[in-house]
Amino acid sequence: MSFINNIKKDNNIILHKIGNPAPEVLISSSKTTKVAFLDTETTGLNPHDDIIIELAIKIVEIENDSGKIVSIGQDYTSFNDPKVPIKKEISLLTGISDDMVAGENIEWKEVDLLIENSELIVAHNASFDRSFIDKNSTKSSHKIWACSVNDIDWLKRGFTSTKQELLCYWHGFYFDAHRAMDDVNALIHLLTHNYQDNFRPIVELVKNSGVPIYMIRATNFSYNEIKKNRVKNQGYKWNVNDKIWCKIVNYETLEQEKELLADIIYENSFDGEVIEIEPFNKYKN
Repeated sequence: MSFINNIKKDNNIILHKIGNPAPEVLISSSKTTKVAFLDTETTGLNPHDDIIIELAIKIVEIENDSGKIVSIGQDYTSFNDPKVPIKKEISLLTGISDDMVAGENIEWKEVDLLIENSELIVAHNASFDRSFIDKNSTKSSHKIWACSVNDIDWLKRGFTSTKQELLCYWHGFYFDAHRAMDDVNALIHLLTHNYQDNFRPIVELVKNSGVPIYMIRATNFSYNEIKKNRVKNQGYKWNVNDKIWCKIVNYETLEQEKELLADIIYENSFDGEVIEIEPFNKYKN
């Protein structure tokens, strides 16, 4: 892992507090992508019932081949009054109180202008943020979203967790977590981290953002507690609306997942359903 070089002889790890991201190249001779890094803090996890209480978005132009920052564009951050008391656990998690959001409102026209001027929207766990943003923005549903959890193979890079705070620690820095713009700046630093092989995470993410993903639906599944637990342990989630077990995979692992389900629940012959999800529809609720 990247922090190994920062371990002192007494086994302490040196962590540096990050500042604002900055440009790394004056002129780019290769193709670039304008990325809108985005984060939301909300009253809860349910996009149908819960409300955004803070939003941050920052535009960064990235050199596709190297992952270096070409320029830092406009940004926007705002509290938002949910008109209901913020739960104690949410305040403890985010540091946001009722007094801080009272009378505040997100200017969605400003947010939409930034989104419109970007080519890609990136969030850590994009399906969560997109479910809230698409409800309020007139532009986000027409953009490609990328997920810094799922569009980067962190395990292949040697990291066993995809939690943003842990990934940042493992890359040698810390930040004031769970405030929207702090999370955005940390995500930019994380994804543009300069590995020895120069293959920065943002390069992998931009590449993967343009390819489809696949939803495997475990249809024709005769209920069995043991089989259900095995499917659940393999990362399948229960879809409440369709009442079915589902999992999102990429093309490289699709056949492996089909074989896995065939072995677990279909008696060696895959009888489920595979749905291709095009880039513009990725991470939609």
